[in-house]
Amino acid sequence: MNIEDRRAQRLQLQDDHIGRAMREIEASGELRTAPSWGKPLAADAGWDEAPPELRMAFKILKDAGVVPPEIEALREIAALRASLVDAPDDDDTRRRRQRMIDLQQLVALRLEKLGRGGTL
Repeated sequence: MNIEDRRAQRLQLQDDHIGRAMREIEASGELRTAPSWGKPLAADAGWDEAPPELRMAFKILKDAGVVPPEIEALREIAALRASLVDAPDDDDTRRRRQRMIDLQQLVALRLEKLGRGGTL
């Protein structure tokens, strides 16, 4: 048996296991307690705007509670911007302002690259 045949066999075994588990869950009635039972699943916000090749990866990360680095950077930019309001003109303020500018540039470059090539 070659590598491809073994791979196909493992995938079939996995599919069979998933199918059995789904039948057991359905028979127990566990699925019927889900709020979305019998309704179409709502698309996540931003699904249509995301490049098709990245949608599933973004969904998996979102479901796992992982925030993309660009979102973390945007949150940090917002916090820095708020901290700079009425801040004195000292070394700390200049460092925070430079950090904000660096993050804005990083986010802009990553989004531009994503828009051009669909990957980061």
